[in-house]
Amino acid sequence: MHRISLLFLLNILSLTLFAQHPSADAGAAPAPMPEKHLKNIRQLTFGGDNAEAYWSPDSKALTFQSNNAKWGVECDQIFTMKIKDAAGDSTYKPKAISTLKGRTTCSYFMPDGKHILYASTHEGGDACPHTPDLRAGGKYLWSIFDTYDIYIADLKGNITKQLTDAPGYDAEAVLSPKGDKILFTSDRSGDLELWTMNLDGSNLKQITFDLGYDGGAFFSQDGSKIVFRASRPKTAEEIKEYRDYLAQHLVAPTNMEIYTCNVDGTDLRQITHLGKANWAPFFHPSGKKIIFSSNHHSKRGYDFQLYMINLDGTGLEQITSESMFNSFPMFSPDGKKLSWSSNRNNNGTRDTNVFVAEWVD
Repeated sequence: MHRISLLFLLNILSLTLFAQHPSADAGAAPAPMPEKHLKNIRQLTFGGDNAEAYWSPDSKALTFQSNNAKWGVECDQIFTMKIKDAAGDSTYKPKAISTLKGRTTCSYFMPDGKHILYASTHEGGDACPHTPDLRAGGKYLWSIFDTYDIYIADLKGNITKQLTDAPGYDAEAVLSPKGDKILFTSDRSGDLELWTMNLDGSNLKQITFDLGYDGGAFFSQDGSKIVFRASRPKTAEEIKEYRDYLAQHLVAPTNMEIYTCNVDGTDLRQITHLGKANWAPFFHPSGKKIIFSSNHHSKRGYDFQLYMINLDGTGLEQITSESMFNSFPMFSPDGKKLSWSSNRNNNGTRDTNVFVAEWVD
Protein backbone atom coordinates (compact mmCIF):
# COMPACT_ATOMS: atom_id res chain seq x y z
CA MET A 1 0.00 0.00 0.00
CA HIS A 2 2.46 2.24 -1.01
CA ARG A 3 1.37 4.05 0.89
CA ILE A 4 1.48 6.31 3.71
CA SER A 5 3.09 3.66 5.89
CA LEU A 6 0.15 1.36 5.44
CA LEU A 7 1.44 -0.87 8.20
CA PHE A 8 -0.50 1.54 10.43
CA LEU A 9 -3.63 0.14 8.85
CA LEU A 10 -2.41 -3.43 9.39
CA ASN A 11 -1.91 -2.71 13.08
CA ILE A 12 -5.43 -1.33 13.42
CA LEU A 13 -6.96 -4.18 11.46
CA SER A 14 -5.07 -6.84 13.39
CA LEU A 15 -6.16 -5.36 16.72
CA THR A 16 -9.76 -5.45 15.55
CA LEU A 17 -9.44 -9.02 14.33
CA PHE A 18 -7.73 -10.19 17.50
CA ALA A 19 -10.37 -8.61 19.67
CA GLN A 20 -13.30 -10.05 17.76
CA HIS A 21 -11.77 -13.40 16.80
CA PRO A 22 -9.23 -14.24 19.53
CA SER A 23 -9.36 -17.96 18.91
CA ALA A 24 -9.23 -17.61 15.11
CA ASP A 25 -12.14 -20.07 15.06
CA ALA A 26 -13.32 -20.47 11.48
CA GLY A 27 -15.68 -23.33 12.28
CA ALA A 28 -18.82 -21.26 11.73
CA ALA A 29 -17.54 -19.59 8.58
CA PRO A 30 -18.23 -20.93 5.08
CA ALA A 31 -15.41 -22.75 3.34
CA PRO A 32 -13.20 -20.29 1.44
CA MET A 33 -13.42 -20.27 -2.32
CA PRO A 34 -10.53 -21.89 -4.19
CA GLU A 35 -7.69 -19.46 -4.94
CA LYS A 36 -7.34 -20.82 -8.46
CA HIS A 37 -4.94 -18.14 -9.71
CA LEU A 38 -2.39 -18.87 -6.97
CA LYS A 39 -0.19 -21.97 -7.19
CA ASN A 40 2.61 -23.13 -4.90
CA ILE A 41 2.04 -20.46 -2.23
CA ARG A 42 5.14 -19.86 -0.11
CA GLN A 43 5.52 -17.80 3.06
CA LEU A 44 8.56 -15.50 3.11
CA THR A 45 8.38 -13.70 6.48
CA PHE A 46 7.45 -15.00 9.91
CA GLY A 47 6.55 -12.35 12.45
CA GLY A 48 5.58 -8.71 12.80
CA ASP A 49 3.90 -6.62 10.12
CA ASN A 50 5.49 -7.09 6.71
CA ALA A 51 4.13 -5.38 3.63
CA GLU A 52 4.68 -3.59 0.32
CA ALA A 53 6.99 -6.28 -1.03
CA TYR A 54 8.12 -5.25 -4.53
CA TRP A 55 10.23 -7.14 -7.03
CA SER A 56 13.76 -6.74 -8.30
CA PRO A 57 14.15 -6.40 -12.09
CA ASP A 58 15.31 -10.03 -12.38
CA SER A 59 12.24 -11.36 -10.47
CA LYS A 60 14.50 -13.04 -7.88
CA ALA A 61 14.33 -10.68 -4.90
CA LEU A 62 11.94 -8.42 -3.01
CA THR A 63 12.31 -5.17 -1.12
CA PHE A 64 9.76 -4.58 1.65
CA GLN A 65 9.07 -2.85 4.94
CA SER A 66 8.77 -4.51 8.32
CA ASN A 67 8.52 -3.77 12.04
CA ASN A 68 9.62 -7.27 13.10
CA ALA A 69 11.05 -6.80 16.60
CA LYS A 70 13.25 -9.87 16.16
CA TRP A 71 15.24 -7.87 13.61
CA GLY A 72 15.93 -5.09 16.11
CA VAL A 73 13.51 -2.46 14.83
CA GLU A 74 10.80 -0.48 16.60
CA CYS A 75 8.87 0.75 13.56
CA ASP A 76 8.80 0.19 9.79
CA GLN A 77 12.21 -0.23 8.17
CA ILE A 78 13.26 -1.36 4.70
CA PHE A 79 14.70 -4.83 4.06
CA THR A 80 15.50 -6.93 1.02
CA MET A 81 15.40 -10.70 0.59
CA LYS A 82 16.09 -13.27 -2.09
CA ILE A 83 13.11 -15.56 -2.68
CA LYS A 84 15.17 -18.75 -2.74
CA ASP A 85 16.72 -17.93 0.64
CA ALA A 86 13.59 -16.74 2.44
CA ALA A 87 10.90 -19.21 1.33
CA GLY A 88 9.76 -21.39 4.21
CA ASP A 89 12.64 -20.44 6.52
CA SER A 90 11.37 -18.84 9.71
CA THR A 91 14.94 -18.16 10.89
CA TYR A 92 15.96 -16.19 7.80
CA LYS A 93 16.92 -12.57 8.49
CA PRO A 94 16.82 -10.30 5.46
CA LYS A 95 19.29 -7.53 4.75
CA ALA A 96 18.44 -4.11 6.20
CA ILE A 97 18.58 -1.33 3.59
CA SER A 98 17.31 1.69 5.51
CA THR A 99 19.26 3.51 8.24
CA LEU A 100 17.14 1.91 11.02
CA LYS A 101 16.45 5.46 12.18
CA GLY A 102 13.10 7.24 11.96
CA ARG A 103 10.32 5.48 10.04
CA THR A 104 10.39 4.33 6.43
CA THR A 105 7.91 3.36 3.75
CA CYS A 106 7.51 2.44 0.11
CA SER A 107 10.70 0.90 -1.24
CA TYR A 108 11.32 0.01 -4.89
CA PHE A 109 14.25 -1.40 -6.88
CA MET A 110 16.10 0.87 -9.27
CA PRO A 111 16.72 -0.38 -12.85
CA ASP A 112 20.20 -1.75 -12.08
CA GLY A 113 18.83 -4.04 -9.34
CA LYS A 114 21.67 -2.76 -7.12
CA HIS A 115 19.97 0.26 -5.59
CA ILE A 116 16.67 0.75 -3.77
CA LEU A 117 14.38 3.78 -3.64
CA TYR A 118 12.55 4.46 -0.38
CA ALA A 119 11.11 7.20 1.83
CA SER A 120 12.32 7.90 5.35
CA THR A 121 11.86 10.36 8.21
CA HIS A 122 15.38 9.79 9.62
CA GLU A 123 16.56 13.34 8.94
CA GLY A 124 13.70 14.55 11.11
CA GLY A 125 14.98 12.52 14.06
CA ASP A 126 16.46 9.16 14.97
CA ALA A 127 13.39 7.98 16.88
CA CYS A 128 10.22 6.61 15.33
CA PRO A 129 7.96 9.66 14.84
CA HIS A 130 5.06 9.98 17.23
CA THR A 131 1.90 8.29 15.98
CA PRO A 132 -1.33 10.04 17.00
CA ASP A 133 -4.62 8.31 17.78
CA LEU A 134 -5.35 6.54 14.48
CA ARG A 135 -8.96 5.85 15.39
CA ALA A 136 -9.92 9.41 16.29
CA GLY A 137 -13.50 10.27 15.46
CA GLY A 138 -14.32 6.60 14.94
CA LYS A 139 -12.41 6.38 11.66
CA TYR A 140 -9.23 4.65 10.62
CA LEU A 141 -6.53 7.24 9.93
CA TRP A 142 -3.10 7.28 8.31
CA SER A 143 -0.32 9.62 9.40
CA ILE A 144 1.23 11.81 6.70
CA PHE A 145 4.58 12.52 8.32
CA ASP A 146 5.95 15.81 7.02
CA THR A 147 9.54 14.62 7.56
CA TYR A 148 9.32 11.97 4.83
CA ASP A 149 11.79 12.44 1.98
CA ILE A 150 12.84 10.08 -0.80
CA TYR A 151 16.29 8.49 -0.96
CA ILE A 152 18.27 5.99 -3.00
CA ALA A 153 20.50 3.46 -1.20
CA ASP A 154 22.76 0.66 -2.39
CA LEU A 155 22.28 -2.94 -1.26
CA LYS A 156 24.67 -2.37 1.64
CA GLY A 157 22.38 0.32 3.02
CA ASN A 158 24.52 3.30 2.05
CA ILE A 159 22.43 6.29 0.92
CA THR A 160 23.78 7.36 -2.45
CA LYS A 161 21.34 10.18 -3.21
CA GLN A 162 18.56 12.23 -1.63
CA LEU A 163 15.90 13.02 -4.24
CA THR A 164 13.56 15.36 -2.32
CA ASP A 165 14.14 17.99 0.35
CA ALA A 166 11.04 20.19 0.18
CA PRO A 167 9.05 20.73 3.39
CA GLY A 168 6.18 18.28 3.77
CA TYR A 169 5.32 14.74 2.74
CA ASP A 170 7.22 13.09 -0.13
CA ALA A 171 6.83 9.31 -0.27
CA GLU A 172 5.17 6.38 -2.06
CA ALA A 173 7.80 6.41 -4.82
CA VAL A 174 7.93 3.84 -7.64
CA LEU A 175 9.91 3.54 -10.85
CA SER A 176 8.70 3.32 -14.42
CA PRO A 177 9.56 0.00 -16.14
CA LYS A 178 11.11 2.19 -18.86
CA GLY A 179 13.63 3.36 -16.26
CA ASP A 180 13.10 7.04 -17.00
CA LYS A 181 10.67 8.37 -14.35
CA ILE A 182 9.91 8.16 -10.64
CA LEU A 183 6.28 8.53 -9.56
CA PHE A 184 5.45 9.64 -6.01
CA THR A 185 2.89 11.33 -3.76
CA SER A 186 3.55 14.80 -2.33
CA ASP A 187 1.64 17.50 -0.49
CA ARG A 188 3.95 20.27 -1.74
CA SER A 189 1.07 21.85 -3.67
CA GLY A 190 -1.22 21.90 -0.62
CA ASP A 191 -2.97 18.61 -1.37
CA LEU A 192 -1.84 14.98 -1.67
CA GLU A 193 -1.20 14.69 -5.40
CA LEU A 194 0.81 12.49 -7.77
CA TRP A 195 4.07 13.85 -9.14
CA THR A 196 6.76 12.56 -11.48
CA MET A 197 10.47 13.36 -11.58
CA ASN A 198 13.59 12.17 -13.31
CA LEU A 199 15.81 9.58 -11.64
CA ASP A 200 18.05 12.34 -10.31
CA GLY A 201 15.15 14.28 -8.76
CA SER A 202 14.93 16.89 -11.52
CA ASN A 203 12.04 17.84 -13.82
CA LEU A 204 9.28 17.75 -11.20
CA LYS A 205 5.76 17.60 -12.66
CA GLN A 206 2.39 17.47 -10.90
CA ILE A 207 0.02 15.11 -12.76
CA THR A 208 -3.15 15.01 -10.58
CA PHE A 209 -5.07 18.07 -9.41
CA ASP A 210 -8.45 17.05 -7.93
CA LEU A 211 -9.07 17.53 -4.22
CA GLY A 212 -8.47 14.32 -2.26
CA TYR A 213 -5.70 11.89 -1.52
CA ASP A 214 -3.98 10.43 -4.61
CA GLY A 215 -1.44 7.72 -3.85
CA GLY A 216 -0.30 4.13 -3.98
CA ALA A 217 0.45 4.59 -7.68
CA PHE A 218 2.17 2.23 -10.12
CA PHE A 219 3.10 2.33 -13.79
CA SER A 220 1.82 -0.11 -16.38
CA GLN A 221 4.38 -2.58 -17.72
CA ASP A 222 5.02 -0.43 -20.81
CA GLY A 223 5.36 2.74 -18.72
CA SER A 224 2.55 4.55 -20.54
CA LYS A 225 -0.19 4.49 -17.87
CA ILE A 226 -0.58 4.90 -14.14
CA VAL A 227 -2.98 3.20 -11.73
CA PHE A 228 -3.62 4.63 -8.27
CA ARG A 229 -6.08 4.91 -5.41
CA ALA A 230 -7.86 8.14 -4.60
CA SER A 231 -10.37 9.68 -2.24
CA ARG A 232 -12.69 12.30 -3.68
CA PRO A 233 -14.58 14.28 -1.02
CA LYS A 234 -17.66 15.81 -2.59
CA THR A 235 -20.00 17.33 0.00
CA ALA A 236 -19.13 20.38 2.07
CA GLU A 237 -18.90 18.16 5.15
CA GLU A 238 -16.58 15.66 3.43
CA ILE A 239 -14.36 18.44 2.08
CA LYS A 240 -14.09 20.09 5.49
CA GLU A 241 -13.24 16.77 7.15
CA TYR A 242 -10.59 15.98 4.54
CA ARG A 243 -8.96 19.39 4.88
CA ASP A 244 -9.12 19.32 8.67
CA TYR A 245 -7.40 15.93 8.77
CA LEU A 246 -4.80 17.02 6.22
CA ALA A 247 -3.95 20.04 8.36
CA GLN A 248 -3.16 17.54 11.13
CA HIS A 249 -1.06 15.44 8.70
CA LEU A 250 -3.74 12.72 8.63
CA VAL A 251 -5.86 10.98 6.00
CA ALA A 252 -8.97 8.80 6.47
CA PRO A 253 -8.55 5.91 3.98
CA THR A 254 -11.98 4.34 4.40
CA ASN A 255 -13.48 5.59 1.12
CA MET A 256 -11.19 5.18 -1.91
CA GLU A 257 -11.61 4.03 -5.51
CA ILE A 258 -9.18 2.93 -8.22
CA TYR A 259 -8.25 5.34 -11.04
CA THR A 260 -6.02 5.26 -14.10
CA CYS A 261 -4.46 7.98 -16.25
CA ASN A 262 -1.73 8.45 -18.80
CA VAL A 263 1.76 9.08 -17.48
CA ASP A 264 1.25 12.83 -17.97
CA GLY A 265 -2.07 12.81 -16.07
CA THR A 266 -4.34 12.97 -19.14
CA ASP A 267 -7.23 10.56 -19.78
CA LEU A 268 -8.10 10.29 -16.08
CA ARG A 269 -10.63 7.50 -15.50
CA GLN A 270 -12.34 6.04 -12.44
CA ILE A 271 -12.18 2.24 -12.74
CA THR A 272 -14.04 1.05 -9.61
CA HIS A 273 -17.32 2.27 -8.18
CA LEU A 274 -17.51 -0.24 -5.35
CA GLY A 275 -17.61 1.92 -2.23
CA LYS A 276 -15.55 1.49 0.94
CA ALA A 277 -11.76 1.07 0.63
CA ASN A 278 -10.34 -0.02 -2.72
CA TRP A 279 -6.57 0.34 -2.76
CA ALA A 280 -3.11 -1.17 -3.49
CA PRO A 281 -3.74 -1.49 -7.26
CA PHE A 282 -1.28 -2.99 -9.73
CA PHE A 283 -1.47 -3.76 -13.44
CA HIS A 284 -1.87 -7.36 -14.60
CA PRO A 285 1.00 -8.40 -16.96
CA SER A 286 -1.38 -8.12 -19.92
CA GLY A 287 -1.90 -4.41 -19.18
CA LYS A 288 -5.64 -5.00 -19.59
CA LYS A 289 -6.58 -5.70 -15.98
CA ILE A 290 -5.87 -4.37 -12.50
CA ILE A 291 -5.42 -6.38 -9.31
CA PHE A 292 -6.23 -4.57 -6.05
CA SER A 293 -7.37 -5.00 -2.45
CA SER A 294 -10.90 -4.21 -1.31
CA ASN A 295 -13.31 -4.59 1.59
CA HIS A 296 -16.36 -3.55 -0.46
CA HIS A 297 -17.99 -6.94 0.10
CA SER A 298 -17.56 -6.91 3.87
CA LYS A 299 -20.35 -6.00 6.25
CA ARG A 300 -17.90 -5.38 9.10
CA GLY A 301 -15.22 -3.45 7.21
CA TYR A 302 -12.04 -5.36 7.98
CA ASP A 303 -12.22 -8.26 5.51
CA PHE A 304 -9.79 -7.27 2.73
CA GLN A 305 -9.40 -9.59 -0.26
CA LEU A 306 -7.64 -9.32 -3.60
CA TYR A 307 -9.79 -8.65 -6.67
CA MET A 308 -9.10 -8.19 -10.36
CA ILE A 309 -11.01 -5.98 -12.78
CA ASN A 310 -10.83 -5.02 -16.46
CA LEU A 311 -9.66 -1.51 -17.38
CA ASP A 312 -13.21 -0.62 -18.41
CA GLY A 313 -14.53 -1.52 -14.94
CA THR A 314 -16.12 -4.82 -15.98
CA GLY A 315 -15.32 -8.41 -15.07
CA LEU A 316 -14.74 -8.04 -11.33
CA GLU A 317 -13.23 -11.29 -10.00
CA GLN A 318 -12.25 -12.26 -6.46
CA ILE A 319 -8.72 -13.67 -6.25
CA THR A 320 -8.16 -14.51 -2.56
CA SER A 321 -10.41 -15.85 0.17
CA GLU A 322 -8.05 -17.22 2.81
CA SER A 323 -7.81 -15.12 6.01
CA MET A 324 -9.21 -11.65 6.64
CA PHE A 325 -6.45 -9.52 5.15
CA ASN A 326 -4.82 -9.73 1.72
CA SER A 327 -3.25 -6.71 0.08
CA PHE A 328 -0.19 -5.13 -1.62
CA PRO A 329 -0.27 -7.45 -4.67
CA MET A 330 2.52 -7.08 -7.23
CA PHE A 331 3.32 -9.17 -10.28
CA SER A 332 6.97 -10.04 -10.87
CA PRO A 333 8.55 -8.38 -13.93
CA ASP A 334 8.55 -11.73 -15.74
CA GLY A 335 4.79 -12.03 -15.08
CA LYS A 336 5.12 -15.49 -13.55
CA LYS A 337 4.68 -14.74 -9.83
CA LEU A 338 2.58 -12.65 -7.47
CA SER A 339 3.76 -11.28 -4.13
CA TRP A 340 1.31 -9.97 -1.54
CA SER A 341 0.81 -9.58 2.21
CA SER A 342 -1.65 -11.63 4.22
CA ASN A 343 -2.48 -12.58 7.78
CA ARG A 344 -3.05 -16.20 6.79
CA ASN A 345 -1.04 -18.83 8.67
CA ASN A 346 -0.36 -16.52 11.61
CA ASN A 347 -1.64 -19.00 14.22
CA GLY A 348 -4.04 -16.52 15.78
CA THR A 349 -1.41 -13.80 16.25
CA ARG A 350 -1.52 -10.27 14.87
CA ASP A 351 1.22 -10.93 12.33
CA THR A 352 0.95 -10.02 8.65
CA ASN A 353 3.49 -11.71 6.40
CA VAL A 354 4.74 -11.63 2.82
CA PHE A 355 3.74 -14.49 0.52
CA VAL A 356 4.62 -15.40 -3.04
CA ALA A 357 2.83 -17.69 -5.47
CA GLU A 358 3.07 -18.78 -9.07
CA TRP A 359 0.38 -16.92 -11.03
CA VAL A 360 -2.12 -18.93 -13.08
CA ASP A 361 -4.26 -16.98 -15.58
